[in-house]
Amino acid sequence: MRIYTLLLAAMTALPLAGPPAIAQTVDFKGKQIKLLIGFGPGAGYDQYGRIVAAHIGKHLPGNPTLVPQNMPAAGSIQAANRIYVQAPKDGTEWGIIARDAILTPLTKPGEGALFDATKFSWLGSPDSETNVCIANASSGVKTAKDLFDKQLVVGSTGIGTGTYIYPIVLNGMIHTKFKVIDGYPASSDVFLAMERHEVEGICESYSSVIRKNAQAIKDGTIVILFWAGHPLPELKDIPHVASLVTKPEDKQLLDFMYAGQIYARPFVAPPGLPPAVYKVLKDGFAETLKDPAFLADADKQKLEIKPVSADETLDAVKKAYATPKPLIDRMAGFLKTGG
Repeated sequence: MRIYTLLLAAMTALPLAGPPAIAQTVDFKGKQIKLLIGFGPGAGYDQYGRIVAAHIGKHLPGNPTLVPQNMPAAGSIQAANRIYVQAPKDGTEWGIIARDAILTPLTKPGEGALFDATKFSWLGSPDSETNVCIANASSGVKTAKDLFDKQLVVGSTGIGTGTYIYPIVLNGMIHTKFKVIDGYPASSDVFLAMERHEVEGICESYSSVIRKNAQAIKDGTIVILFWAGHPLPELKDIPHVASLVTKPEDKQLLDFMYAGQIYARPFVAPPGLPPAVYKVLKDGFAETLKDPAFLADADKQKLEIKPVSADETLDAVKKAYATPKPLIDRMAGFLKTGG
């Protein structure tokens, strides 16, 4: 009897075991996922958005259908705000936004950007990038140094993009003579405007420029003035943008301004996703970028694929957001005054 009493007391003292933990499962079967593209049809962001949409479904549980939706407003700020504030937190809405829009909450506070880029659920980027400023040779601007004496009218795809930010800040910092015409839905529209001489140039990703203008560059009709970002062998004889400045603080500002070249085509999902949902999206995105069918399709479309992981992207964003405030304020001042 004593042994029974002791056993009963020992069992009573043990904590009651709850039901076994059940891992959250994610299944998109029968669902559509909306992939927002922060630009109009035909340009680089649109191409990267659509090629991911075409292939990622088979790398997500339930093999959902991806539906691309263009949202070309304010250089993708509207798309970024939508993903950050309104998109459901179940993995059914995310997208691709401008690399330079990510800095907008810092450089243009209170002017429409509702997000903190360090809090997005980052998926990564299919590419790192090189930016070039180009001009029609007929404009008379044939070298970077010509920009100090001659006006170059360039097209812009929105205030959140490098097509606007880079020339405006360079005007303020080193007194180049860019004149920026805003309002084009995509870089492909600017390239058409260059053909019609409505504008004479653009500062845009090299991959987009070369896809649309390779022959014009080869025959000298279009000239590359300078570059920034990822170095490329074919640009070894073209000056880097840093060659235009002499002050250390100007070089620091250039590093901050061109930070987005690391994560050239960033894909983001809403902040605060359940961990299981975030994991399947992040893993599915990474698997897509290694998929032979995806790579063959990218090669056919002449899209560069140099994957940047979600963690690498977030690290670069955090580094940019840690930039000293006086440097950010200086750039913000140039953007506020239009250079």
